[in-house]
Amino acid sequence: MIIREMKKEDNARVEAIIKESLKSHGLAIPGSAYFDPQLGELRQYYNRFNHANYWVAEVEGEVVGGVGIAPYGESGTVCELQKLYLIPEAQGVGLSRKLMDEALSFASRHYEQCYLETMHELEAACILYEKYDFTLLPEPLPGSDHSAMDAWYLKDLN
Repeated sequence: MIIREMKKEDNARVEAIIKESLKSHGLAIPGSAYFDPQLGELRQYYNRFNHANYWVAEVEGEVVGGVGIAPYGESGTVCELQKLYLIPEAQGVGLSRKLMDEALSFASRHYEQCYLETMHELEAACILYEKYDFTLLPEPLPGSDHSAMDAWYLKDLN
């Protein structure tokens, strides 16, 4: 198993993983990442920003999931942890933690805080974020694009 930076040729696989995961949770709905216009071109999307990246987890040559970090808002001090998804067969074996470690290590070199949006019903994800000292917020930060989300977290990085 390796964690590596996403390549352009990973775009279709990562898009499929994200869409299948959202469908399986009944979240293929407007206001979720399912309809993000950049979903099919994530590598190019993250390349547009300074201090942004998307990493994939690869097992036996197959991409099984990934996670991204991108700037959030205009301050330049807050990033967003985005699109942490794994195929079901790759869940529960520590890959989410490895992806989180990679993403947060990168984020801590460039930002003061990390924000994320999710759903309360995604209990395993919420537990993971809380283990990483993310604090549940009462409302989203201004500028949120994902209106279907109902759980917002923030973590101080320094």
